[in-house]
Amino acid sequence: MESMDDIREELRQPAIDLRGLIPGVLKSYGEMSSAAMAEGELSSAVKELLAMVIAITRECDGCIVAHTRGAARQGASRQQVAEAIGVAISMNGGPGTVWGPRALRCFDEAVAARK
Repeated sequence: MESMDDIREELRQPAIDLRGLIPGVLKSYGEMSSAAMAEGELSSAVKELLAMVIAITRECDGCIVAHTRGAARQGASRQQVAEAIGVAISMNGGPGTVWGPRALRCFDEAVAARK
């Protein structure tokens, strides 16, 4: 897997292009995502960890980047990320052992970028 920054850069222009073609869909998706990730009975950090686990099981590099960065922004610890990855591995088996470490690396890159 490429670095977090490489993945973000690879997806940047295609995402901009798609937003120009279907702005209503992506605006609505953004609003739904913001509502789903808002603080509630579950903290935004927990929600980002949940999304990261789903991203691992769906094997989605772009999603892993987005949600590990979100977890870092929301103050999740490296240990919390690791334990959430453990859940992904237990639910997803072998692929979780490949995509989980990718998520941990992205989280580490996101934390380093914030310093």
